[in-house]
Amino acid sequence: MSNSVRGRRPLGLSLVWIWALAALAVPRAVAHDLDLVGPTVNSVLVFAPAVVWLAVVLPKRVPRPFLTLLMIGVCHGILLAATHQVLWTQAHDAAPPRLGGNLEGTFSPGVEAVVMRLFAVFSSLLTGAGVGAVAGAVGWLLARMVPAFRPRL
Repeated sequence: MSNSVRGRRPLGLSLVWIWALAALAVPRAVAHDLDLVGPTVNSVLVFAPAVVWLAVVLPKRVPRPFLTLLMIGVCHGILLAATHQVLWTQAHDAAPPRLGGNLEGTFSPGVEAVVMRLFAVFSSLLTGAGVGAVAGAVGWLLARMVPAFRPRL
């Protein structure tokens, strides 16, 4: 294992940088939950954070770009889950999501609300990890193809 991997920053960035980069995706969650923007601005808010993640991580030549970007995505998922939970009432006005199909009416409204919120948290975590994995795959590929982005050993 190289010294850079065994060092203090195996991801190549401090935790402050990891969380700061992850936080770049929070405005999209707020804009979505509060229905503040149209499709064009929403598209920018969807893709711009991942582009910035790559623009920061690749020139720094982190030891493991896939892992670094995946961790940024996981942190993004945590922030996404928290944002959706904080804005739950505003996002859903007086009509929160409900269970349907065979589960419709099975649980009390309180239990149903907890189930829906738990699914929203899980979905946010999965979304964040997925975005991080895709960005990580792109970063890994670019790091292999572009000599200036190859990790320092």
